[in-house]
Amino acid sequence: MYSDGETHDAPQSQRKIPPASSMLWVRNLRRFIGSGAGLGSEALMELETKRILLDIFKEKQKKSAEAGTIPSFYKKKPEEGSISHRVQRLAKYRFLKKQSDLLLNADDLDAMWVCLRENCVIDDATGAEKMNYEDFCHIASVCTEQIGPKCRRFFSPSNFMKFEKDEQGRIAILPFYLYVMRTVSLTQARIDMSELDEDSDGFLQPHEMEAYIRGLIPNLAQLRREMAAGFVPMYCRIATHKFFFFCDPHRRGKACIKKVLLSNCLQELMELHQESEEEVTDTEQAENWFSLTSAQRICDMFLALDKDSNGSLSKQELREYADGTLTEIFIERVYDEHIRRGKSGGGNVREMDFDSFLDFVLALENKDTPEGLTYLFRCLDLQGRGYLTTADIHSLFRDVHHKWIEGGNYELCIEDVRDEIWDMVKPGDPLKITLADLLGCKQGGTVASMLIDVRGFWAHDNRENLLQEEEEPEEE
Repeated sequence: MYSDGETHDAPQSQRKIPPASSMLWVRNLRRFIGSGAGLGSEALMELETKRILLDIFKEKQKKSAEAGTIPSFYKKKPEEGSISHRVQRLAKYRFLKKQSDLLLNADDLDAMWVCLRENCVIDDATGAEKMNYEDFCHIASVCTEQIGPKCRRFFSPSNFMKFEKDEQGRIAILPFYLYVMRTVSLTQARIDMSELDEDSDGFLQPHEMEAYIRGLIPNLAQLRREMAAGFVPMYCRIATHKFFFFCDPHRRGKACIKKVLLSNCLQELMELHQESEEEVTDTEQAENWFSLTSAQRICDMFLALDKDSNGSLSKQELREYADGTLTEIFIERVYDEHIRRGKSGGGNVREMDFDSFLDFVLALENKDTPEGLTYLFRCLDLQGRGYLTTADIHSLFRDVHHKWIEGGNYELCIEDVRDEIWDMVKPGDPLKITLADLLGCKQGGTVASMLIDVRGFWAHDNRENLLQEEEEPEEE
């Protein structure tokens, strides 16, 4: 045995290292790898990986062949009452609860309005209450102290830049406050709608929309005072139908929540929050589809037309709509394009049910909208080609001309009216008018009225006199 010093100083040539082949552990390792057992060699691992991936690929091919040529893109939703379904509902509830807690309530909004008024400046020229960016930041600090951090997000620099500024860089406090109120209102509406969205797909079905409107009625001043309990289901049905007419143009039976929130329909519905009856005129109530007056008008109109009280309207009954001013060819086309064949009478009887009647009324009362004009254009397109020719215009206006003469009006030339319509629309193709042409000319509603309703043509023919009559009361 050598000492430590001797071991340290010994030359390398004196050390005897046994050959690798003579080591027992090396021989055993080589025997283990060479046999292909255990991990195997690197080549065997590569082959094993390829085999596994090939098996996975074949399994997917087999499933695709069983399902058809189109690969699967639909995942089945959790079954009612299953654990995954309960977890999904609980997660949704907690998320919506968290979002609701972050909203400003009525007291918070009142406190913010007080802060805005106490810390703004009065414009000497206009008397408007305004604030510059320094005031804006100061008010943000005050509101945060009084209300809490949940109001801080409204006082960002980007929000300040959204509003119109005067020469001194100040914005009015009222538009800013209204912006905050509208944001809170829309967010609350989205939370309420999402709670009713049973399958959490971002869409509302008709019964879910009806439930949302039913929940709003106690908060709408103009409805909660006057509406009888028995009329609530019918009102919800009528109100829901307008949302789906404008937010579900392809009639899929569901309306996108985002589209509902951004639609004019929701804004029109929220106008019923106004407390004082003096703030709303009878005309405004009648024009608001969601008012109780309008809903009752629709029901009374349908019941008056339904002479045989069978719950649907025949062509003969619908001809009495609007005092019989609609043309025969238009009524026929409405039934051809928008009314399904009935089950009785060998499938040849077409009758308009209440839902179809609501579509009909909405289209006629909203002719200038893309949705209303799309409904009417399908009726005007006599050949179903996607455009109108001079022959179509002549055929459509011929019935209007007949009613016009029956009413004791002066004789007119159909060709002159046809040329006038062409001048109004100015189509891209001089030989045909498309729906895009009618939407683009901004007079599509007027053109449609001229072709389907003698009263609509009379209003166009006397537009200058009617305009003068509207201006005279304003001058007085």
